[in-house]
Amino acid sequence: MNDFKGLGLIEPLMRAVEAEGYTTPTPIQAQSIPALLKGRDLLGVAQTGTGKTASFVLPLLQRLNEANAQPARKTPRALILAPTRELALQIHDSIETYARFLGIRSTVVFGGVPLFKQAKALAQGVHIVVATPGRLMDLMNQDKVRLNRVETFVLDEADRMLDMGFVNDVRKISAQVPEKRQTVLFSATMPANVRKLADGLTDDPVYVEVTPQSTTAERIGQRVLFVPKQKKRALLTAVLKDTDVKRVLVFTRTKHSADRVARHLEQGGIRAGAIHGNKTQNARQRALEGFRKGQLRALVATDIAARGIDVDGVTHVINFDLPNDAENYVHRIGRTARAGEKGEAISFCDAEERGYLRGIEKAIRQAVDVFADHPFHAEAIAEPEQDPPKQGGNRGGGRGGGQGRPQGRPGQAAKGKGHRPKDGKRHSDKGHGGHGHGSTGAGAKNHGAKRGSSGGPRAA
Repeated sequence: MNDFKGLGLIEPLMRAVEAEGYTTPTPIQAQSIPALLKGRDLLGVAQTGTGKTASFVLPLLQRLNEANAQPARKTPRALILAPTRELALQIHDSIETYARFLGIRSTVVFGGVPLFKQAKALAQGVHIVVATPGRLMDLMNQDKVRLNRVETFVLDEADRMLDMGFVNDVRKISAQVPEKRQTVLFSATMPANVRKLADGLTDDPVYVEVTPQSTTAERIGQRVLFVPKQKKRALLTAVLKDTDVKRVLVFTRTKHSADRVARHLEQGGIRAGAIHGNKTQNARQRALEGFRKGQLRALVATDIAARGIDVDGVTHVINFDLPNDAENYVHRIGRTARAGEKGEAISFCDAEERGYLRGIEKAIRQAVDVFADHPFHAEAIAEPEQDPPKQGGNRGGGRGGGQGRPQGRPGQAAKGKGHRPKDGKRHSDKGHGGHGHGSTGAGAKNHGAKRGSSGGPRAA
């Protein structure tokens, strides 16, 4: 499909899409929109950044417009479930963007804010509700919302929903939705538990998969920097001296670490904010908005935000702590290289995390280049590998990467090679040449073009 005109979208939606500067649908949009316009159930596997939000929002809006039903008190016609507040808000933002020329009303409900305002919006009548499972259950239990007229039921990031323990809520919610409905389920991965859930919710679904599971976007340059644990904050400061690291997401394993890293950056003169589960919703939104508007150069987050941040122009993702779950690595770095842009993912790896790194490389089916030209590399490779943190993860012998030849001038790939003794792997220290990235100091350059008008709408 070469353009949106061939998808059969109505004129008000085409106007909204064109106003956003999009002309060509992404693969997930080209495959999903025609089937959803026909009313088919759909099971989709798609990475973040592939445009999946628009792939279900656009046909949903068109079908609601064709039905010409007026919104009724407490009884929406469509329900979209999302695992996190951030993702729910971003889906709702997309609905408002694409519905700007239609008379379709929507609202978003999530925890962490007063319930009565959300109940008031539902009482006034909306066509679409975007919700997190917990808050929706609260509203259902208080008879503030009824699902008996829902015609389209969407579950976004289903694997994350199950990982966060929402499976029982999802089943209770789906039991209140009419059996005769259109069901759409999107997931970044398709493990057995998600497949089982999908089998119970969908009826002869169209299956769409646009990328192999656990792969990373081709436009993302990836590299790992071995560093002693106690030197990570100093290394982060060194990396951020690179002026090409313009807008950076930093991921930590714990909430305490996120706050500590954000304070460290602020003390070093780098505008930064933190976002995690212990923050109030207002604080999280302020930090996210500050990052989106460019008031903050760095946003430090835990994995709760890995799939819920949709910000243009994130040039770099830094894994301050490697995740103990390889899938979370994929979701984290998917926050860059969105909407046709290029991006860079930099991972700090201490002696405890080398098993995690091997698990990540196995999951993404590629080796991550070692970047050796930074002040703490020699100290890191002198450290023996240690047991991983208590969260779990892979264990194994072996030591960190060996010393490689220093890189050349900025923008030029180095010729040296790094080594990982004992595990038999060799990793190049050179820049990610295939992505047009060079290196300077400890940072990695990103020479990707700015977002153009040819890409399809982004996913949340």
